[in-house]
Amino acid sequence: MAATSAATVSIGSTVSFGSKASAISQSKSKPFGMRFNSHHSLRSFSGLKAATSVSCESESSFLGKEGTAALRDSCTAKAVKQNQRSWINLQPQASYKVAVLGAAGGIGQPLALLIKMSPLVSALHLYDIANVKGVAADLSHCNTPSQVLDFTGNAELGNSLKGVDVVVIPAGVPRKPGMTRDDLFNINAGIVKNLIEAVADNCPDAFIHIISNPVNSTVPIAAEVLKQKGVYDPKRLFGVTTLDVVRANTFVAQKKNLKLIDVDVPVVGGHAGITILPLLSKTKPSVSFTDEEVEELTVRIQNAGTEVVEAKAGAGSATLSMAYAAARFVESSLRALDGDGDVYECSYIQSELTELPFFASRIKIGKKGVEAVISSDLQGLTEYEEKALEALKPELKASIEKGLAFANKQTVTA
Repeated sequence: MAATSAATVSIGSTVSFGSKASAISQSKSKPFGMRFNSHHSLRSFSGLKAATSVSCESESSFLGKEGTAALRDSCTAKAVKQNQRSWINLQPQASYKVAVLGAAGGIGQPLALLIKMSPLVSALHLYDIANVKGVAADLSHCNTPSQVLDFTGNAELGNSLKGVDVVVIPAGVPRKPGMTRDDLFNINAGIVKNLIEAVADNCPDAFIHIISNPVNSTVPIAAEVLKQKGVYDPKRLFGVTTLDVVRANTFVAQKKNLKLIDVDVPVVGGHAGITILPLLSKTKPSVSFTDEEVEELTVRIQNAGTEVVEAKAGAGSATLSMAYAAARFVESSLRALDGDGDVYECSYIQSELTELPFFASRIKIGKKGVEAVISSDLQGLTEYEEKALEALKPELKASIEKGLAFANKQTVTA
């Protein structure tokens, strides 16, 4: 190995990679393990995914097999020779500003921590109506590139959004036992409306990630507010449904004893109950399911949120897994903004894929937002999936119309 190239990269822990098919196995103390295979020097590294001359495999990646990237072209490789070995220093070029609106909440805090870890983020703006200064002070001690700034209350909301590239909105009240997503509507709809008005006024070109439930209604609300403000770009408005994909991948891998990093299950429809439709027939790698397994997995994925609510027994809803999923989507957006041409995620967007005006499906994300909708996922469905797709449409349609009605009866300040 005297002639091999190596690199040292730190993302939560430090691991070294040699370019001659060296393998580093995952240990309990490290968040991921990787293997590189290359006949050339390591030219660039994309976080958990290597670029052209290097292949990378992560045992428990943050982004999944096709999305394990964070640095890529934003890393500058500088080779120096030392003791006849060529070493490469990877220097993250953090350049994007991200705002988290609702940063002091149960989702906002772990989400902010995960975003703080991204080497693509230069500034992290944390906004909430109270208690955000402590969160920001705490996060500011983490030795990652981004600068953390806090903003409290409506008077500081506009400043929190100045010059921001990505806005993430987890603000709102969480579900409690016995509460449906629809029960959250009246409170969270008003919160989202107010925040989107501020986004429209201060960073209309930003990618907007809506997490606040019920997403089936809050995304249409956001779209209407942006239209009323004259700044709506449907390619830049995303409902974050990544948690449904994360759950589907996890449950399928467990059920079929598959290597989790290899599993990819597209999830379409919406983000509540039966509107969540995992397309198990489209699972990669290809795997067969019995009718019983399909029904069991589908129902579990649809009700996974309730599973967490009940397990927490009144102490909250799914916050950690939601933060993880949202951070994955943020990282994908940042990679797309940074020029990565291979970014795919499922998201709830304005869509022409069905007769519904909004629909969750797999999309390709680019520098300007949604570049393509992957329509092939809805082709060749099983009979079970076809029936489930038709069954979800009335409920999703009602949720969309409820959001549109709320937005249109409100007065938006120009």
